[in-house]
Amino acid sequence: MASPERPAAGAVQVHLLDGTFELYRAHFGAPRVQAPDGREVGATRGLLRSFWSLLRRPGVTHVACAFDHVIESFRNELFDGYKTGDGIEPDLWQQFELAERACRALGIVTWPMVEFEADDALATACARFRVLPEVQRVVICSPDKDLAQCVADEKVVLWDRIRDKETDRDGVLAKFGVLPESIPDYLALVGDTADGIPGIPRWGAKSAAAVLAHYGHVEDIPDDSARWEVAVRGAKALAENLRERRDAARLYRTLATLRTDVPLPEDLEALRHTGVDRAQLEALCAELGDDGFVARTAAQAT
Repeated sequence: MASPERPAAGAVQVHLLDGTFELYRAHFGAPRVQAPDGREVGATRGLLRSFWSLLRRPGVTHVACAFDHVIESFRNELFDGYKTGDGIEPDLWQQFELAERACRALGIVTWPMVEFEADDALATACARFRVLPEVQRVVICSPDKDLAQCVADEKVVLWDRIRDKETDRDGVLAKFGVLPESIPDYLALVGDTADGIPGIPRWGAKSAAAVLAHYGHVEDIPDDSARWEVAVRGAKALAENLRERRDAARLYRTLATLRTDVPLPEDLEALRHTGVDRAQLEALCAELGDDGFVARTAAQAT
């Protein structure tokens, strides 16, 4: 599908940004640049340009961005193997605070997450705003498979800005073989190395998709493969492994399930983008050694 278009008159599109993903993408995709004080700031400078480009698109009027202010969350208390901040490159890690400041300077509502994760904030915002009659669509600007569980009817889509590709409910089914509501179960069975979820032995993408397409959720899969109403290669071993690890599968699904109760204070109107904070932007860009960006935004805003 094409990228999100301008909404109908009187309707609103809410664009939700995964700041952590965007910063990683900029770090590995943008040129390395040192600030006047010697710090690496290439990712932050790349983020500024990327988000400014988004803000200038037709129909982008209500925007918010969530960051993992710290990598650890409540999930680390549930499972020792869950992802941590260990191993993050120092040049990237030191730019998280700068990236949050960059978002605020651009006038974007910014949610730095500590107890919860950035994806939880996006899921909460999605659940909150999609039910409002004036909201035509919620566009989650991320290709993250975890966020696929948020896609719902025609009002919530994922948008991969890199490939300019939109994924709706049918797109989730085509990509993963399961509907959005089964994504946490899918990740519980298959695992997610990025999040430290090991999954259930021998369960792969094809087997999980085939079984969950029929049963929907882990608890509805019979212990005995002879009772399965779907033919899957290696069904007996799959059933045995799941039966022996039911508690682990339920825990993994809890880890993969995004929360929708993050205490975000903003209402829809608070997300309306009204322009950059010129003083904050000038101060930040001076720190980054990027005065040219300030001049560009001033010229393009006129």
